[in-house]
Amino acid sequence: MRYVIGIDAGGTKTVGLLADETGQVLADVRGGGANLQTHGELEVEKVFDDIVEALAQGRTIAAVGLGIAGVDRPHDEAVIRGILRRLGHRENVRVVNDAAIALLAGAPEGVGIVVLAGTGSIAYGQDGGGKSARSGGYGFLLADEGSGYWLGHQALRATVRAADGRGPATRIMPIVFEALEVSSVSDLVPRVYEKGLPKHRIAALASVVQRAHDEGDAVAVALIEGGAQELSLAARAVARQLDLGDGPFPVVLAGGAFKACPSMVAPLEKYLDLPGARPGLLEGEPARGAVRLALDLLKS
Repeated sequence: MRYVIGIDAGGTKTVGLLADETGQVLADVRGGGANLQTHGELEVEKVFDDIVEALAQGRTIAAVGLGIAGVDRPHDEAVIRGILRRLGHRENVRVVNDAAIALLAGAPEGVGIVVLAGTGSIAYGQDGGGKSARSGGYGFLLADEGSGYWLGHQALRATVRAADGRGPATRIMPIVFEALEVSSVSDLVPRVYEKGLPKHRIAALASVVQRAHDEGDAVAVALIEGGAQELSLAARAVARQLDLGDGPFPVVLAGGAFKACPSMVAPLEKYLDLPGARPGLLEGEPARGAVRLALDLLKS
């Protein structure tokens, strides 16, 4: 029996799955975030090493599939492949963008569009002719609208705007204070700047927006609508670059932002405006798409 490993490396967490050659998942392991830009090469290597060692348990691994943000940039792909070589996986390795494995996990034929909104966000798609396209996914300074980080950052900005009168009153403010264990903007400023508020902690504030939305807060409703509009724009930009035909095709909605803010799904479907699109939340782990990549390597 041959064994494969599939890894989904995200900004907040990394999920690894061990499967046998029939595709049956035998074990799963979770680790910390593994983003080159955020965590650096050494930390990413440590996360991968821990996950592979915990999954392998002395077994010989025949193939590895890995999805990680940024590998469509040649330098980043070279760094990741170097890490895998140092871990003993020189051959039978497939490294792709994390959105690609999420698409495979939700659309087994690999045809359609995925909107991935986790700590960051990206839309990615592939048509029946094998052409692929992407939109977004350039990090929090350049893009990532509709992501967990974007929602959390907007919640922080709405809080200070409400506090000093530049913006409307919002239930987001006291919920942010509660989540960060502060009582005022005067306490919030050093919490953000002096102690440092990491990206994953800001992304976790997306749930604050959902909670305020559920309480009928107009600012929170507008933020969720805005995030959904941005994600739908990315999906439409991908669709324009592909030939998906007139028939039905899946639009896979994946990532932690949809779990933190489930109210974003309905407006995204409304704004999508793509004939034939069949949007739906991803069931299961995107890492299953990485397992499929690894299994395909066994056939080559």
